Amino acid sequence: MYDVQSVYQAKSVQDAIEALGKDERAMIVSGGTDVWVQNREGKHAGLPFVSIHGLPEITGVRIEEDGTLVIGAATCFTDITASPLIQRHVPMLGEAVDQVGSPQIRNVGTIGGNVCNGVTSADSAPSLFALDAQLKLQGAMGERIVPITEFYTGAGKTVRAHDEVLCEVRIPKESYEGVYGQYIKYGKRNAMEISTLGCAVTVKLGNQKLVRVRIAYGVAGPTPLRCFEAEAELVGKPVGKETACLAADLAVQAIRPRTSWRASKEFRLHLAHELCTRAMEQAMEKAGGKIND
Repeated sequence: MYDVQSVYQAKSVQDAIEALGKDERAMIVSGGTDVWVQNREGKHAGLPFVSIHGLPEITGVRIEEDGTLVIGAATCFTDITASPLIQRHVPMLGEAVDQVGSPQIRNVGTIGGNVCNGVTSADSAPSLFALDAQLKLQGAMGERIVPITEFYTGAGKTVRAHDEVLCEVRIPKESYEGVYGQYIKYGKRNAMEISTLGCAVTVKLGNQKLVRVRIAYGVAGPTPLRCFEAEAELVGKPVGKETACLAADLAVQAIRPRTSWRASKEFRLHLAHELCTRAMEQAMEKAGGKIND
């Protein structure tokens, strides 16, 4: 049984903002694939909910005049994976969200919900971190753009204010043009598995050397994270297996995995090194790099 006071279907983003502002207990919901499960478990019991499900203004994928790739926060995972724009410019993201849950969940679950849940295991997060994604939030005080690297404040916590709605996930042109990436997720099963650890890598090459590198992890700390120091040290390094191994050596110094019932800290450190090595090699190959045997 669901313990719900009410569900209000917002007519627009502004309508949702106003509804949230009228009741500090009100909780926003989109696809509901996490929220309703949590409610059945006793969380968020007796609360009023404001639904933004299917609002046209925050659904779909488009490219703006300056080349920014914009993904509406209410766009479901299935539509992201199937989008020609995603397949052409950021296929890594489409492949990453295609690993979320089951087909039924991907048909309903949204990228905005995946981000706003604030969980470190979100499959979209490492790829979005590696793509320098920005998040457009709209609330009673107006609009603001937050880099995704500044969005998470702790386990299950974000900077989103109570009356704010995440409207767009924005990926700048310079973050995908000439950039190639790979996301690798480890789970105990091949399907319908929460990530034990995930790693996303994006690279841009010039003369068989790295000119841009991004390394991001999920479940390597209380929030998704980027390995900024490792990225800076890798710029200018030649394409090859030695560089991929160096990237992993540097990256694991930046993470803070913990032991849980699904995996030990030591195992996650091992995974972090192995997945980063593989993701670096595959990303460099996609970018036209010649990996030495």
